Amino acid sequence: MTRIFSGIKPTGHLTLGNYLGAVRRWVEVDQHAAEALFCVVDLHALTVEHDPARVRRLSRQAATLLLAAGLDPALCTVFVQSHVDEHARLSYLLECTAADGELRRMIQYKEKSARARASGESVRFSLLSYPVLMAADILAYRTDEVPVGDDQTQHVELTRDLAVRFNQRYGQTFTVPRATRPTVAARVMDLQDPASKMGKSHESGAGIVYLLDDPDVVRKKIMRSVTDSGREVVYDRETRPGVANLLEILAACENGNPSELADGYASYGALKKDTAEAVVETLRPLRERHAALVADPGQVDAVLTAGADRARRLARPVVDAAYRAMGLLPAG
Repeated sequence: MTRIFSGIKPTGHLTLGNYLGAVRRWVEVDQHAAEALFCVVDLHALTVEHDPARVRRLSRQAATLLLAAGLDPALCTVFVQSHVDEHARLSYLLECTAADGELRRMIQYKEKSARARASGESVRFSLLSYPVLMAADILAYRTDEVPVGDDQTQHVELTRDLAVRFNQRYGQTFTVPRATRPTVAARVMDLQDPASKMGKSHESGAGIVYLLDDPDVVRKKIMRSVTDSGREVVYDRETRPGVANLLEILAACENGNPSELADGYASYGALKKDTAEAVVETLRPLRERHAALVADPGQVDAVLTAGADRARRLARPVVDAAYRAMGLLPAG
């Protein structure tokens, strides 16, 4: 059976973009069609300045929201990255396989390090090496497929290169994974800047719908979203990005077609109102299940403990084999 690995980083509150762009597919497709592992990749949150208490809080919140969204521990494995030591163990071996130059060519490293230096901040080595940790996340489970967006494709290509290089140097150890582009995922852009993806953090958050926003807050953000010049409701990403974003969100919530939906609207106001209500109703069951899980924290703890145990059983033989292949003495 095909094995899938995917993760979500607890660097901010999860958004409508995270849900429609990834999590909903995990729930509706991936956990049923494959042997799937879904991970809160908390170690990746340490590559920049952070508040330890906030990382812990957001990690737990992310895990709770994944369960509230519908990930079923009977169908898939849900766990926290730092609970499984094999991720860090394998990361060092892959650092010994990677080259400095290929890591410095990573687009996200170049962009984030440039921003850090421009603001006078120091750049942590972990920002350079975290694609290697991401490769360890994937390779430890002999993953076949990694569902990713455009911004992570380069990292999966690095993972493939490291797997091939390791196998050639030290013997067949890792499955060479492939990146897959989800066919039913939505691309959700910032409501105030429709040229940018809706991320987990922004100074104001005005253009971001968070999964735990109150319904009235959701409505207000969508009603205040940026549209475009002109009055005609047309689906065109290039010339009408604001309207196109609303139509895509509405289509994702109602399983519709953005172009066809556009024909039913004579004004931006009506489109915004319907989109806001569709988002509120889409998130309502998730918010209700989240509230129930928060009221019973032991249930989440039990899922994460069982998930880490299962992940460890899958990863340890692979990582132990990699240690032997590189020439390290077995322990005990």
